[in-house]
Amino acid sequence: MLDQAKSQLKHYFGYDEFRSGQTNIIKSILTKQNTLGIMPTGGGKSICYQIPALMNDGLTIVISPLISLMKDQVDALSGYGIDAAYINSSLTETEIRATMQEAEYGEIKLLYIAPERLEAPSFKQMLNRTSVSLIAVDEAHCISQWGHDFRPSYMKISHMMDAFSDRPPIIALTATATPEVVHDIQRILNIEEEQTFISGFERENLHFSVVKGEKKKSFITSYLKQNASQSGIIYTATRKEADQLHSSLEKLGIKVGKYHAGLSETERKAAQEAFLFDDIVVMVATNAFGMGIDKSNVRFVIHHNLPKNMESYYQEAGRAGRDGEESDCFLLFSPGDIHIQKFLIQENQHDAVRKSADLAKLKAMVDYCHTEKCLQGAILHYFGDERPNYRCGKCSNCVDEREAVDITKEAQMIFSTIKRVNERFGKTIIAQILKGSRSKRIKELQLDHVTTFGLLARRTQQDIIDMIDFLTAEQFITLTDSKYPTLILQEKTLPVLKGQIAIHKKVSRTPEAIEGNDELFEKLRTLRKQIADRDGVPPYVVFADSTLRELSEVLPTSRDEMLKVKGVGEMKYEKYGKAFLDLLDSLSSRHQDEKPSHLTTFELFQDGEEIPMIAASRGLSESTVEGHLLKAIEEGLLEIDRLVAPETEELILNEIDRIGVEKLKPLKEALPEEITYTQIKAVLSKKRKVTK
Repeated sequence: MLDQAKSQLKHYFGYDEFRSGQTNIIKSILTKQNTLGIMPTGGGKSICYQIPALMNDGLTIVISPLISLMKDQVDALSGYGIDAAYINSSLTETEIRATMQEAEYGEIKLLYIAPERLEAPSFKQMLNRTSVSLIAVDEAHCISQWGHDFRPSYMKISHMMDAFSDRPPIIALTATATPEVVHDIQRILNIEEEQTFISGFERENLHFSVVKGEKKKSFITSYLKQNASQSGIIYTATRKEADQLHSSLEKLGIKVGKYHAGLSETERKAAQEAFLFDDIVVMVATNAFGMGIDKSNVRFVIHHNLPKNMESYYQEAGRAGRDGEESDCFLLFSPGDIHIQKFLIQENQHDAVRKSADLAKLKAMVDYCHTEKCLQGAILHYFGDERPNYRCGKCSNCVDEREAVDITKEAQMIFSTIKRVNERFGKTIIAQILKGSRSKRIKELQLDHVTTFGLLARRTQQDIIDMIDFLTAEQFITLTDSKYPTLILQEKTLPVLKGQIAIHKKVSRTPEAIEGNDELFEKLRTLRKQIADRDGVPPYVVFADSTLRELSEVLPTSRDEMLKVKGVGEMKYEKYGKAFLDLLDSLSSRHQDEKPSHLTTFELFQDGEEIPMIAASRGLSESTVEGHLLKAIEEGLLEIDRLVAPETEELILNEIDRIGVEKLKPLKEALPEEITYTQIKAVLSKKRKVTK
């Protein structure tokens, strides 16, 4: 049965093996057992019901809360040659009736619906006349009142199940569930503990960063300049901030769109489609108005404001890197964001118990911003995925090597000013006092007589405000919850004022480019966009970035070679394969007198050049250069001695025999810290050469 499932996986999706966690879930569903799967966003949850849907004779119903996400998934399935459709409020009654008829006649394998559809009499009647083989509940946390996104309509699922004379199995899937929410899902959907599979919450390809005490707009614009061709999402807390940020980025010439509840449905749909089709590269969206999107090549997610809870943050951040490529997740923290989120909770939550729970979740989110531990590790801990001494080696806390500057004297001046005005003012007034402002307001309040007046006259007012924000972020100062927040000193300021403790602030973070793209990769992206525009589908539906990158490294010359590339199944090859092979062939013919790219890299390496220098001189990414060297090893051209010492090779081989090679990270963690991923890959390449 599992072999048949793998055959379907290869035929339609182009992958030889299931990811970690998928196998047990699929086995459980194929044996008709109610199943709960908890996997990280981008971990391949949809495959867990799509493969059984293809293997079963009847209809699979997928319940999803996000209307826009349904269309993305149906478009993607259509690209694989799979019959799928959706029913939601975006369709006319005529379109809905036609779709239900197709489902009833067995012309559709997967039907996506919004949970509200379960209450429609016509839909209930259709179910009674249709052979349903599987019910899939996406975003299953919505069924729990203790989840971060409770939907009352999800409670109708259990009533629907009771109405079946021949009850189909149910698969519930989510990426963000605390132990309490997991228990709720199990109870409501009648899922046994033995059929609950948690594959962990870790996203190995995401680089998490918390940015504190820096100008948000400056950081964002600098980052976007470094990554002008990359696709990303920026989340804001309010519509006003979304509009302002969208306007300022548009003036800078950035291809940007916006998405929030203040726009019409037509405007939102147009913006989302432009983003999906890569006609715009950046989308500014509000957290509150969920933009469900299944775009695999999102390279970064920036949270302009503090999210209300960890569940929302991880779900939104998880929209980056769904194709497995390295991607960035930034949270730009400002103490004022806490005030905004508390206000939103007070305004929108009237149940006292839920309000208390929401405030506790917000506190956990603030604690995350202040932790000095590994950020990915803090997320895993929140979701009950305990891993003592875990370090991802990629987040801002794991890799931050910025220089720290002593700001103790400036901090003492700020604390003294707050104390001398009896903690009655906010940061703007405090900054004006220290700057020595002669504004009307300062004079009216006689604040120009405060003894610290003008002590930081050489600094700009904004610099002083930024410093106050940093000190607040580091919890030396807090903000009151009043309509006009004032600054309150905390007990930890006393040792600073007495000169017993120094305060250091790291220099501003310089945004870096996500891994660079080589020329061939860009040519493949251009072809993908042309094909996507021709067929009226988003580019990622043609091939994911990860597939294009492998094509640019492997350089297949035949159908069989191309089918070995991850993400190229038979259906995709029949649709698009020849166009990509023709492009690769034309580029090869154009440069037939030149050496293949990996041979040029190999010769430079043999001449003593190091990988970073080769990458810089050839205009390639370091990972592409490494790929060239690994190919040279597999071809028997390069011995691995320069990359891996014999004793290191033996260590790696021992761990490969013990752990296997399904994933590299467990191998890396089992080996001494100084052994790199490149060395592990080199040993694997040599091993593949031997077995060929």
